[in-house]
Amino acid sequence: YQPAPLSEKTPPDTFVVQISVLYKVPVIYSIVSGDGKGYFIIDPSTGIVRTRKNLKLEDFPVSFNVRATDSSNPSIFNDVSVNVEVIDENDFPPVFPSSLLEKRLEENSPATQIIQLKAQDSDTGRNGFLTYGILSGDGLKFRIDEATGILYSTASFDYEEERTEYQVVIYAEDDGIPEKKRGYCTVVIKIID
Repeated sequence: YQPAPLSEKTPPDTFVVQISVLYKVPVIYSIVSGDGKGYFIIDPSTGIVRTRKNLKLEDFPVSFNVRATDSSNPSIFNDVSVNVEVIDENDFPPVFPSSLLEKRLEENSPATQIIQLKAQDSDTGRNGFLTYGILSGDGLKFRIDEATGILYSTASFDYEEERTEYQVVIYAEDDGIPEKKRGYCTVVIKIID
């Protein structure tokens, strides 16, 4: 049996799967092994498995065995295995180590790499897969590599003719389900003479 994966936020007493065997007399269902942490409970007569308590992501997947026993002769039984997976909910937004960074850039430098931004996300899988983008700032002067988080200038700067300070707001976005979450970082770029 491979029931649908459960969310890590599944409350206790949630239906997981129904075990059923075709047999000439009623059977008694029981969980015999594999559920060492006691996450599941089975109804002895219907074979319905439910959660017993809140699920901890790091304990899964769990594979446990259910036994169907002949109610009139306990020496006749059959075992089946049930594999339960738990999926990581998108709990955490990406976080930059610092929300404000300052970089100096010499005027007239050609287009160049300014800084690599790296956010952390405590979720696993898609929920922790990050892409980077520029939320605001001078789009003509800067670009970011969405995969690596490297911020580049795209043109040279003239200290005398243009602004000497730029603020670029960068975001990191996870690929989360059910919703994507973002974290932000502001980079202040000072043009020096």
